[in-house]
Amino acid sequence: MEGRPPSQAVDVPRSDAGERREYEGAVYGSLLAASVVVGAGSLGSFPRLELVLLLLCTGMVTWATRVYSRLFKERIKGASVGGKEIRAAGAAEWPVLMAAVPPAVAIAVTPLLGIGPRGAVWLALGVALAGYVGWSTVAAYHAGATGRAVVTAGAVNLVLGLVVVLFKVFVKR
Repeated sequence: MEGRPPSQAVDVPRSDAGERREYEGAVYGSLLAASVVVGAGSLGSFPRLELVLLLLCTGMVTWATRVYSRLFKERIKGASVGGKEIRAAGAAEWPVLMAAVPPAVAIAVTPLLGIGPRGAVWLALGVALAGYVGWSTVAAYHAGATGRAVVTAGAVNLVLGLVVVLFKVFVKR
């Protein structure tokens, strides 16, 4: 909508803050999963189960940390924190944890596909980065960005994701 005269503005429904938060968590979680894959993959060969558990545990701890942080912030503001608030915070931050699942599944199925440990790392990295670019593009769209801005958001995040890939390539040398 920015950069367009009001007469040319496109009417795009905007999300509420809670929905935007979910996209933020999915974007962040996807990039975190990519970072875990790069870090573990740069250490050399590894058991697949170890990387799957590392991805899922990192996602779980990050989720718990974000839930705690959200609840702590509410408590400092003087709000009461009970079961309802804990469930709401857990649900709002759920996408952070769920972003670790697709790359973990990718790793887990690689033996069925005949893919070795190195290929498993690359597949998981690709899946995590696809989630990162996809969720950031969806977030831009649901935030009400123009078509051009949505494409730009996707392209910028693709470039940032490729920086992670380049890091993986050059850290191994």
